[in-house]
Amino acid sequence: MAFPLFKKILIANRGEIALRIIRACRKLGIGTVAVYSDVDIESLHIRAADQAFRIGPAPPHESYLNQHRILSVASKCNAEAIHPGYGFLAENPDFIRACEERGLTFVGPSSTSAELLSSKLEARTTMASAGIPVIPGSEQAIQSEDEIVAAGKDLGFPVLIKAVYGGGGRGLRIAHNIREARRFYKVTQTEARSAFAKPDVYVEKYIEKPRHVEIQVLADKHDSVVHLGERECSIQRRHQKLIEEAPSAAVSRKLRERLVTSAIRGIKAAHYENAGTVEFLLDTDQRHYFLEVNKRLQVEHLVTEMTTGIDIAEQQIRIAAGERLAFRQSEVHVNGWAINCRINAEDPARGFSPSPGRVLSYVSPGGPGIRVDSALYSGYRIPEYYDSLIAKVAAWGANRVEAIARLSTALDELVVDGVTTTVPIHKTILHSQAFKRGEFDTHFIEDHLRMRRQSPHVSGDEAAALSAAIASVLGIVKVVPAVGPQRTAPLGSKWLVRSRRDATQARLQRSSRYFETI
Repeated sequence: MAFPLFKKILIANRGEIALRIIRACRKLGIGTVAVYSDVDIESLHIRAADQAFRIGPAPPHESYLNQHRILSVASKCNAEAIHPGYGFLAENPDFIRACEERGLTFVGPSSTSAELLSSKLEARTTMASAGIPVIPGSEQAIQSEDEIVAAGKDLGFPVLIKAVYGGGGRGLRIAHNIREARRFYKVTQTEARSAFAKPDVYVEKYIEKPRHVEIQVLADKHDSVVHLGERECSIQRRHQKLIEEAPSAAVSRKLRERLVTSAIRGIKAAHYENAGTVEFLLDTDQRHYFLEVNKRLQVEHLVTEMTTGIDIAEQQIRIAAGERLAFRQSEVHVNGWAINCRINAEDPARGFSPSPGRVLSYVSPGGPGIRVDSALYSGYRIPEYYDSLIAKVAAWGANRVEAIARLSTALDELVVDGVTTTVPIHKTILHSQAFKRGEFDTHFIEDHLRMRRQSPHVSGDEAAALSAAIASVLGIVKVVPAVGPQRTAPLGSKWLVRSRRDATQARLQRSSRYFETI
C-alpha cells in the first residue's frame, strides 16, 4: 500500500474552494483540517473535513486573514502542509515565508517567487527581461500628479492607472485625459492603500477592446513545466470575470504556440513552482501582452480540468510533496469545450451589491457534462463578510455549441431561492448571438447588453429595478431604489420585509427575458 503524500493538510480557506481541496485530499488519502469563523459554523467544509477549528470572529482580518491563528491551529493539529485555496492568504509572501520558517509545506510557490510576482512592476521587469511582450508603461511607481500627467502624455491617452500590488479589479482606473489622470491618481492610491495596504501605483498604455486569455501551467520542483492550454476570460464586469471557457474561440494554433511559449518562459524566469496562471491581453491585431501571474489555484480551474482530465488541485499537492509531474507535454490533450458561470449572490437592483441571507431552497442542476462547485444547501445562510461567489456552474460539450446548450439548460434548472443572484445576466449572455459567435472582448457587457425598454410584460417597478441593474453594470449612474406603492403592513413588519424580498427575488430570477443584446 502506498503511503500518503502528507498525513494531514490544513485548508486555510472556506466555502466551495475549501470543499474542493478536501475532496482532492480524500482522493489521495490525506487527512484534512478545516478552519472557520464564527459565522461559518454552518458551512459544509466543516462537515467534510476530518477536523475543524474555530479561528475567530466573522471579519476576515480576525479569522481567515489572521496568520497567527491559522499557524497556531496547524501546529496544534500537527498538519504538515497548508493549502490556501484562492483569495485571503493565497498569494501573501509573508504568510508563505512564515509557513517555510515553521517547517510547514505551503501548497503553492515559494515566498521568493511570490514576492517577485506580487509586485506588478517587478513582474513586468522579469517578463520583459525574458523576452515576453509587456504593455508599454512606467518602469517605477508614480510619485506625483505631474509624473502621471507626463507618463500619460508620453504613452498617449487613454492610460490605465494601476495599483502595483493590486488585483481582483480593485486599484484600477482608466484616464482619458490630463484632468482624469490627476483626479484618478489620488483615487487609485487611496483604494490601493485601503485594499492592499500599499498605495503605490503605476501607469500602462490602455489597450482598446482587448481579449483576456490565460495559460494554465504546472511546474514541479525538478525543472519540469507543462501547460494545460488556455482559458478565455473576457466576459467581465468592472474587470472581474463572469464567464470563463476553455479553450478560447479567439486563439489559433499559431497564437496558442506564442502564448504558451511566453507563459512557460515567464514561469521559468520567475523560478516558479506549483500551479500558476499566466494572464495575457490580446489586442485587435492578435498581439499578446503579459498581464500578470496568478500564483494560486484559479477560481475557473474547473474548465481546464474538464477539458484535459487533469486534477489541478491534486497536482498542486503532489508537486508540493516533491513529486515529479507524472506526464509530459505530449501527453496533455484538450478534449472538447467547457464553459463556466460564476454565480454570485448579488442584487442588481442595488448596484450589484452582495445579497447575503438564508437560502430557502437550493437545487443543483445535473445532466451530461455538468459540474457544479458549491457549498450551498437549503437552509444555509450566506454571510455578509466574504466574497459573494456562491456557485460555479460549468458545462462540457464535444464542441462550443454543445457546451453553451448544456450550460443554458443547467442554469434553467438551478434553483437558489431566498437570495438574489446573477443568473439572469448569465442567461442573457449565453443567448447572445455575439457570444455564440465568439465575437467579444472585455467590453462585451457595455457594448452588447441593454434592457428591453418596451416589453409589455414588465411592470414599472420591475423596469426601474432592471434598468438600475444594467446601469450599475455599465457604471453609468448611481442606483436609486424605485419607490413602489405603499403597503398597509406596519413599518418594520417581518412579513412585509419577507414578501418584498421574495417578490424581488422572483422578479429578478425571471428577468433574463427582459435583458437583450444589441
